[in-house]
Amino acid sequence: MSTITRTLRNLRRIGVKDYFHQMMYIGDTKAGTLIGTDRYGNKYYENMTEELPLRTRWVDYKEHEYMPCQIEPGWHAWISYLVDSPPTTDKIMQAGLRTWELPEHRPNLTLSRAAFKTYSTTRPKYHAWKPVAAQR
Repeated sequence: MSTITRTLRNLRRIGVKDYFHQMMYIGDTKAGTLIGTDRYGNKYYENMTEELPLRTRWVDYKEHEYMPCQIEPGWHAWISYLVDSPPTTDKIMQAGLRTWELPEHRPNLTLSRAAFKTYSTTRPKYHAWKPVAAQR
């Protein structure tokens, strides 16, 4: 959690609307420079001067029901500190879609109702014991 002076300073920098948006979704106020926007509408920010190490980059998701799988691979590498330059300045990432990439985004459906569930078509070798009471 941040201090009162830092919170008020960020409130003055980002405005009331963004302040309440960040408090609702991030839980903290952050002011930084907009680095870029991906094709899904997510906005990526960076502040190298006032934030703690490894908390200098963050994403503002377009969707309110956000998941980390909604980040493109190039932006994921940048936000995870795997590369230093964002995809907007990286010549390899500016090439656009590769032949192996899907044109639409497919989120990770693990732990949701749409997750893949396996089933077996073979009979089990072991069966549960069912007690049978003899008639008296």
